[in-house]
Amino acid sequence: MADQRDSASPGTSGGRDRSNPSRRRSLSADAVRGNYERIRAELGPDVTIVAATKYVSVDELAALAEAGVEVVGENRAQDLEAKHARYGGAFRWHFIGHLQSRKAKTVNELCELCHSLSSESAAKRLEIPALVEVNLSGEETKSGVPEAGLERFLASYGDVRGLMTMPPETGDPEESRPYFRRLRELAEHYGLRELSMGTSQDYRVAADEGATMVRLGSILYRG
Repeated sequence: MADQRDSASPGTSGGRDRSNPSRRRSLSADAVRGNYERIRAELGPDVTIVAATKYVSVDELAALAEAGVEVVGENRAQDLEAKHARYGGAFRWHFIGHLQSRKAKTVNELCELCHSLSSESAAKRLEIPALVEVNLSGEETKSGVPEAGLERFLASYGDVRGLMTMPPETGDPEESRPYFRRLRELAEHYGLRELSMGTSQDYRVAADEGATMVRLGSILYRG
C-alpha cells in the first residue's frame, strides 16, 4: 500500500496497494510486459523495479514470469513460502513487508534482500543483506526506525545496503518529495547506496530523488 500505494496494508511496511485480485481481472502477461517495459525504459537501467506481489496469487505469478519481470517483493512470510515453492527459480525474491523476528528464518532462506529491517529483535535473526526502514513521517501507525535513532540502529546490523521509507498517504505525488529527498540525504551521510522508495503513485518523484529501487504493484498489473 485516492492514494493507491503498493504492497502492504496501512500501518505495515512496503506501501499500500488495493489492486486485490477480487477487484480486478486475471493478470495478462501481455499487459504486464507492456507496462514493465515502458516503466523500465522510463527509469533507466540504474533503477530496479520490484514487483509487489501481495495481491498476486500463486497462479498469477506465471503471467509475471512470462512478462519478463525479474524481481518480486512479497509481504508475508507464509505467502512467500507458497509462491517460492512454485516459482522460486523464476524471479529474484525480496521481502518488503513488516519483518517479524520469528519469520526471519524464512526470509533468510528464500530472499536475497530484505527492505524492511526496523527492530533489534529481527536484526538478531536476519542474516541476509538488508535495507533499514526509516519512519520519516513520525506516524505511529507506520513501522520504521525514527531518524533520531538511525545511527545507533545501523550499528546493530552488519550488512545494511541502504534505506527504505514510506511517506504519508497523499493524492499528490509531489508531497512525497521531501521524504524521498531526506532519505537520500541520510543514505549519503552514512555512505549507503541503495534507496527503496516510491510506489505506483509516486515512483517518478522517487526516481528523480535518487531511488535505486521502486516497489510497484497496480501500475504494472492494469490492462
